[in-house]
Amino acid sequence: MNNSNLIFAAQIISLVFSPFYMPLLAFVALLLFSYMSMTPLAYKIYVLALVYVFTILIPRLLILIYRKLNGWERIHLSFRINRYIPYVLSILSYATLLYLFYNLHMPHFIVGVIAGALAIQIVCALTNNFIKVSTHAAAAGGVCGALVAFSVIFNFNPLVWLSLAILLCGVICSARLILRVHTLPEVGWGVLIGVVCGFFSIWII
Repeated sequence: MNNSNLIFAAQIISLVFSPFYMPLLAFVALLLFSYMSMTPLAYKIYVLALVYVFTILIPRLLILIYRKLNGWERIHLSFRINRYIPYVLSILSYATLLYLFYNLHMPHFIVGVIAGALAIQIVCALTNNFIKVSTHAAAAGGVCGALVAFSVIFNFNPLVWLSLAILLCGVICSARLILRVHTLPEVGWGVLIGVVCGFFSIWII
């Protein structure tokens, strides 16, 4: 694979596995492969719609408006100093969804998924004072951490799914390195933050 194809593949991977999409993908998996698969279709659509609106639509729309107001291209958000407001916008949207889920008395492990995603956003925002953490890597690491926590709670062998999640995490991290938007320490810290937040958010809640 030549350099142009490699870069194009890395761009596609970064787009498809954007941190914004990870909570939605997690909920699709939960609604298909957990006991939640027995819930009515209308309920599944309702839950997925809420997740989509508050973890993808609203944050992306607000960040787009913020970027346009500043006359920035997408590349400008790769600079550490420009990432604070987008973090705040995402955190507020995720916190709103967490509040809604809590008041709707959603199952604890569902609330835990959003709590984990919110915790990752908050820790990444705080860490941004010192280093530009890869949120792609953090989101991928969060999936791995949450999967381990779910395996403990529901008492199943996570080997196959965890292997796939780790492989996916490696592919995503490699894509960010290939595109040169992050260094190895930035990716490594992202994975660590994601694994820790993903595990303990599910485990505690």
